[in-house]
Amino acid sequence: MKIAVPKEIKNREFRVGLVPGGVRALVKDGHIVLVEKGAGLGSGITDAEYEEAGALVVADKGRLFAESAMVIKVKEPLEEEYPLFHEGQILYAYLHLAAAPGLTAFLRRAAIKAVAYETIQLADASLPLLTPMSEVAGRMGVQIGAQFLEKHYGGRGILLGGVPGTSRGVVTIIGGGVVGINAAKVAVGMGARVNILDISAPRLAYLDDVFGSSVTTLMSHDENIANAVVGADLVVGAVLIPGARAPSLVTEAMVGRMRPGSVLVDVAVDQGGCIETCEETSHDDPVRIKHGVLHYAVPNIPGAVPNTSTYALTNVTLKYAREIARGLEEAVRQDEALSKGVNVYKGELTCPAVARSAGEKPAELAALL
Repeated sequence: MKIAVPKEIKNREFRVGLVPGGVRALVKDGHIVLVEKGAGLGSGITDAEYEEAGALVVADKGRLFAESAMVIKVKEPLEEEYPLFHEGQILYAYLHLAAAPGLTAFLRRAAIKAVAYETIQLADASLPLLTPMSEVAGRMGVQIGAQFLEKHYGGRGILLGGVPGTSRGVVTIIGGGVVGINAAKVAVGMGARVNILDISAPRLAYLDDVFGSSVTTLMSHDENIANAVVGADLVVGAVLIPGARAPSLVTEAMVGRMRPGSVLVDVAVDQGGCIETCEETSHDDPVRIKHGVLHYAVPNIPGAVPNTSTYALTNVTLKYAREIARGLEEAVRQDEALSKGVNVYKGELTCPAVARSAGEKPAELAALL
């Protein structure tokens, strides 16, 4: 199979779909890998390194897509990339279709075989291809929030860990999954007072065991969310429903009661966001101010640390890339986790959460193969 690895064009998206080691593995399997010229430079990977691994470096993006049966990306295609795809092509990337009706419509219309990293799910309900980027985003969410709390960014002028004789900052994390626990690690490490909210009692018990008295665990419901948000200097939205649009849990009324200069970081923005007042921003223009509160809602946070993120991503995506390259249809028959990653096939929505977000009944993938 011919496999394309294009250069990402999303704002300040410096990650790339494969590292040279991934190219080498696919070439060893008998595939041809075409890498767009300069695709890895943002992650510190040169064209020469790709060529040494066996890739063909291609300057013409149109040729790259036209000759390839499979495209490996990091982020979802932008509208200007749509004409590059051809019918029946396999797209393997983060897609977040529940919050992207325009992209969903294009993938259906073009009969793209769309496999989403974020919905590949193991039997224990874990999301192996989402985990490393959630780890990065969770840790960075607190780092970013701490930065924007500085006065010259418009924040309250709060040092999260404080110093002797002063109050420490308060961090509220909504969602105790991978993003939430990683956000908590950094917030606790900075010395902040930390609240974590989740709807799962067993998860709260686990977090309590992990962090002990370093955090306060709270059941996630409207009253607790309101109290924890209003009293926080920094709120990190870390809610995830696999494949589905994130529920809006932090209301505008709650935000309106926060202290001016407080900071909201909505890590769930790529799935629609869990903070009502957040709107998607970018690395170039990351913050909006509403009710005096700073809103940070960049959908590709890990793109800011591309070297770490790219290698962490290929560590988990390569296994399934090799399966898909041997033949998508047979691969999904043999691997149930991978079958859950197929969001669009033959113009039909096959991921239940994505279909529900579109107001449709999901098509049975097995019947379409």
